[in-house]
Parts: sequence; C-alpha cells; structure tokens
Amino acid sequence: MSKTPPEKLLIGAHTSAAGGAYNALLHGQEIGATTIQLFTSNQKQWKGRPITDEMATLWKETLKETGIKKVMSHDSYLINLGSPNSETLKKSHEAFRHEIERCHQLDITYLNFHPGAATTSTEEECLEQIIASLKKFEKLCAQGKTRLLLETTAGQGTTVGHDFSHLGYIISETKNIIPIGVCIDTCHIFAAGYDIRTKKAWDHTLEEFQKQVGFKNLYAFHVNDSMKPLASRRDRHANLGEGEIGLEAFRYMMKHPKLREIPKYLETPNGSTKWVDEIALLRKFAK
Repeated sequence: MSKTPPEKLLIGAHTSAAGGAYNALLHGQEIGATTIQLFTSNQKQWKGRPITDEMATLWKETLKETGIKKVMSHDSYLINLGSPNSETLKKSHEAFRHEIERCHQLDITYLNFHPGAATTSTEEECLEQIIASLKKFEKLCAQGKTRLLLETTAGQGTTVGHDFSHLGYIISETKNIIPIGVCIDTCHIFAAGYDIRTKKAWDHTLEEFQKQVGFKNLYAFHVNDSMKPLASRRDRHANLGEGEIGLEAFRYMMKHPKLREIPKYLETPNGSTKWVDEIALLRKFAK
C-alpha cells in the first residue's frame, strides 16, 4: 500500500467559526490545512444557535470549494455526560443532542467530546453514567454519519478519560449501540503520565493503547506540546517543540505507519502566527 503524499495528509487546526461556520473552512484553507476542527456553537453556553438551511447550504458549498475533509466538531466545555447532578446531566444531554443534530446538518465526520467528570461521585460511577448517557443517543446517531470521539484527558480534577482503560471500557459498552472512537490529545496523554518523548516511549504508550483500547478505535489526534511536565495532570498546551514533549515526539508520530495517516488537529497557542509553520513542519516530518 502506497503512502499518502505529505501534502495530502489530513493536517489542520481548530479554526474560528466567528461570523458563520463556513469561515472556519476558509481559515483552514488560508493556513494550508486539509482538515479542521471547529465549534458549531458557542462552547461556553448551554444553548447553541440553530443551523438554518441557508447556513448548511453555504457550509457544504464552502466545504466542496476548499476540499477540506473529515471535519471534526468539539462539543461545549459545559457538557458533562458523567455528572451525578440530575440538573447538570439533563442540560448536558440536551446540549449534546443539539450538538449531534448540528453535526448531522453539516455532514461533520467526527464529534470530539470530553468523557466527563465525577465531581461528587466515584470514578466508577462516573464511567457508568457516561455509558448510560451515550446509550440515550442511539436513535439520533443512526440518523447521520457522525462518529463520536472520546478525547483523552489530562486528568485534572475529577475528570475521567486520563487512563486508557477508561476509554476502553466505555467503548466496549457502547460500540454496538453508537458509532464511537477515540481522539488522542498528545498534551493530555503526556500530562496524564503516558510518555511520548522518544521512539521507545511512544512505542510503549502505543502498546498500552492497543492493549486497553485498540488501534481500530483510534480516529484522530489533537497535536499539542505540553507546558507542564510528564504526569503533571495539568492541561496546558504549548507550541510544537516549545514544551516538555519536544519535537522528536511529533517527528516520530508523522513517520509511524499506524499514526501517519490519521487526521490531526492542532490546538496550539498563537494560531494566527504559528499554525502555517506547524502544519508545514508536520508535513515535512512525514516525508
């Protein structure tokens, strides 16, 4: 099987949808992206703005014009599908439902979401609640092609998803009910304690991922360096090569036969000045 040329690999960033979702696609085109991530609605509000037919049409026309593929949405930061609080859980279900609906309207490939946080419950109870929550969306998920991707977390506070076993368990309980998968955030797994700074470290981490989750469930990467050290449990993104992970990790990622072709989305700081160079750098590493 021949390798995809570096310029065709799906590499992009989380671009701004200010002024309309289609603008995120145009921004992606400007920075040399072949894929993008966006917020389909305000990520800090419970109620999102509906997608009109006109907005959906403009989006699809722009998607075709730009040639951008496998777009990923990131859900609201307020959503907690593992919440022990009934009111928060109800609002989370409603917001997540609307997010899936918006993704279907825009034919979005992936919906990335943070699994959840236990807050006042146990980790085990949180995982069970996340599974129960996801099962509620079986019929809705079947109405479109969007795949839900659990994002690996740094393990701040009471969040779950920082251990690969958490993700493997959620997937095992939902894979026959909804389209599910994983998005690995390089900053998050490093902060959670999975070392990726060298080839040897990457290989060990990937072995653990295969054991707990399985490569067949890996669909995307958030590509970020980390301001904080290994196992810090602190989620602080840094530009590539300017953090604790270092450039060698990203060079190896782009050359690894099982990782090279997977869509990658930058969430690094200073996007307006850095993303063009970082996208080009990742493509250079893939040669």
